[in-house]
Amino acid sequence: MSTSQHLQDFVTQVRRDILRQVHQVNSGHPGGSLGCAEFFSVLYQEVMDYSKDFNMDGVNEDLFFLSNGHISPVFYSVLSRSGFFPVKELNTFRKIDSRLQGHPTTHEGLPGVRIASGSLGQGMSVAIGAALTKKLNGDSHLIYSLHGDGELQEGQNWEAILYAGSKGVDNLIATIDYNKKQIDGATDDVLPLGDLKKKFEAFDWKVLELKEGNDLDAIKTTLETAKELTGKKQPIVILMETEMGNGVDFMMGTHAWHGKAPNDEQLQTALSQNPETLGDY
Repeated sequence: MSTSQHLQDFVTQVRRDILRQVHQVNSGHPGGSLGCAEFFSVLYQEVMDYSKDFNMDGVNEDLFFLSNGHISPVFYSVLSRSGFFPVKELNTFRKIDSRLQGHPTTHEGLPGVRIASGSLGQGMSVAIGAALTKKLNGDSHLIYSLHGDGELQEGQNWEAILYAGSKGVDNLIATIDYNKKQIDGATDDVLPLGDLKKKFEAFDWKVLELKEGNDLDAIKTTLETAKELTGKKQPIVILMETEMGNGVDFMMGTHAWHGKAPNDEQLQTALSQNPETLGDY
């Protein structure tokens, strides 16, 4: 099997996992999860240098921090299918006493999760702190993070962005899920973000624009380019344009599925568009 075919099969199965998780408990956030399935798959299957023997310190390995924690279904799916914990545990999503809560937390000791991320706007600060720690420890590995575009309406982000640019935190690659939608509608209607490229550049960041944020090859190429740009006295941000609900035709082109689970009939329609490839849990 070619690498590209493996990745496509991986993504398709991740979509099924997302849909089945949120349907089973009639709760969760499928839209953004589906929109970032390709990103997570490339990051964990092709790009990051990490150990499956998980420990919180993450010494001598790349680290990832999810800031927009509501897209936990895609995070859990990819972590489990990358070997961090049994895939069958996805069946416990959002259930009582589950380690797979609606927003990732650390007190259950779920491998792969290093911060609690439910309150939006905090992941950038944590990622910068981890990047600085890597530098202090002489660890040359990188920090990756993911943030929602609507999440940038939180002010704490911009304090952190200012700090990272001013201090030249150049072992950080932050990605913005730039789908231009949030739970209440289009970001332009709720609170316009303006020209994000110019804003990050004004804060002394190196900006990469990924127009095809649901294309596996484009994602991999952009992440590899970002890696090559590290160590040059600037933090790096990828503006990744994705489609919320990608891979399920009736979920695309709208914000309506940001935080709504499909019913039985809708689930079957969605699953028919994403046939089982690696085995359901």
